[in-house]
Amino acid sequence: MDRHIVLIGMMGAGKTAVGGELARRLGARFIDSDSEIESAAAMTIAEIFARDGEDFFRARESEVLRRLLAAAPSVISTGGGAWLRAENRDLIRQNGLSVWLDVDLETLWNRVRMRSTRPLLKTADPKGTLTTMLDSRRPHYSTAELVFPVRGGDSVEQTASRLTQAIREKHPELLGAR
Repeated sequence: MDRHIVLIGMMGAGKTAVGGELARRLGARFIDSDSEIESAAAMTIAEIFARDGEDFFRARESEVLRRLLAAAPSVISTGGGAWLRAENRDLIRQNGLSVWLDVDLETLWNRVRMRSTRPLLKTADPKGTLTTMLDSRRPHYSTAELVFPVRGGDSVEQTASRLTQAIREKHPELLGAR
């Protein structure tokens, strides 16, 4: 790989699972930016949100992303809100291929509804919150270099296989095929 592949999208889109499998297939390193943030802070993301708030978290997220993108090319999964900051979009565009894992609302809801680790969904109407978030974020996500539709019934392996093929077809230069 001659630059990073950076997966963006909503919580529950499969960025971490698909990213890990994609990296394995490409013989690349996989990095989950949320895990990097948690490691650096010695706290979970939910704890950071509770103690310091979302603005503080987003600033740390940008710092970690900047560090990751300065390293050797890898597959990186980002938090759902990372792409919303212009600073992060610019960093990713300069250093990698942005890939939006585009997942429909019902699939997202089925993946996140039983998880208590999603601080932004701790509301009276979590599905309504998820719907509003997806609607407001979709225009930002759609500016990714590669928009990749995720099929709800596909396995991680099937999704990674289709994504690998899409990258090879649309961005062969990324994988060394000139």
